[in-house]
Order: sequence, then C-alpha cells, then structure tokens
Amino acid sequence: MTNTRKLTILAVLSALSFLLMLFQMSVGIGFLKVDFSTIPVLLALVLFDLRSSFLVLIVRSVLQLALNSKGAETLVGLPINIVAVFVFVLAFALIWNKKQTLKRFVLASLVGTLGITIAMLVVNYYYAIPLYAKFVGFDIAGNIGVEKYLLGMVVPFNLLEGLIWAVSFWMVHTLIQSQLKLYEK
Repeated sequence: MTNTRKLTILAVLSALSFLLMLFQMSVGIGFLKVDFSTIPVLLALVLFDLRSSFLVLIVRSVLQLALNSKGAETLVGLPINIVAVFVFVLAFALIWNKKQTLKRFVLASLVGTLGITIAMLVVNYYYAIPLYAKFVGFDIAGNIGVEKYLLGMVVPFNLLEGLIWAVSFWMVHTLIQSQLKLYEK
C-alpha cells in the first residue's frame, strides 16, 4: 500500500471518528457519555498498527478541539477521553490484533474494560475532580463526594462503556471483515 493511500485512509478514519464524537449517548448520568469514536481508532489498528490508531485518535481530538470545543469542559474532558481510548486500544493491540480469535477478542475486551476503569479512577481522582472544580465550577467532592462519585459513577460507567465499545466494534468488524482484507497492510 502506498503512503498516499495509507494517509488517505487514516484521514477518513480520523474524520469519521470526529463525527462519531458528535453523537454521544448518555447512560443515565448526564455528564458521563459514551460515543463510538473508538471504532475508527480500532479499525486503524486492524488495518495498520498501534501508531496509526494513535494518529487517528490524536487527529480526531485536535478536530474536536478546533471545531467543536465547549471551552473548559472540552479542555478537561478531552484528555480524559484520549487516555480511555488509548488504554482500550492498547489492550486490543497487545492481545487481539496479532491473532484475531474470538477468545482473544473477549480477553482484550475484558482487559481493555478493566484497564479503562482503573485508569479512569486514577485520572478522575488526580486530574478531573480538581480541574472540574477549578475551571468548570462543578465541585464533585463537595456536591457528590469523591468516594461516591468514583465507586458509584466512574466505575460502573467505565465498565459499561468498555462493554459498549467491545460489542460495537465486534459488530462492525464482523460486518466489514471481508472488506477490511482488501485494505490490510
């Protein structure tokens, strides 16, 4: 595959990922939303490699900042999302991408979901909670309580988000698997 063709595919996946970020789904907690922008990032992993999927993640994030920023909310929330997507995709890169079996897919899904859950506990505690209080004016510690927020909201949300991402990607990958073979490496 030529570099031009690869860059074109990565640009299309980045744009698609950005567009999917615009459609967020609330899962019961207003400010915690799931989007499906992870799917094109995972497709870049399948088609190329981890570096390419990270490039799609960064380009879609820059597009989000430039074209759809919501101020401080985006400046605080977007880095959190980048960490979550990267941890999830990394699990797939290390476990499933080399040998794409159902068993390894399930293992990658579980590791990725647990990985984002743990990462989001740490990121929320040290990064999000203080910054949301300072820049967005939402004091999670004072309004909800840190422990209640982390264990009652962050953990269930990220477990559900990982499941949604895994099932969605499995469905998309299964549907377009024959087409992906035309573009792989």
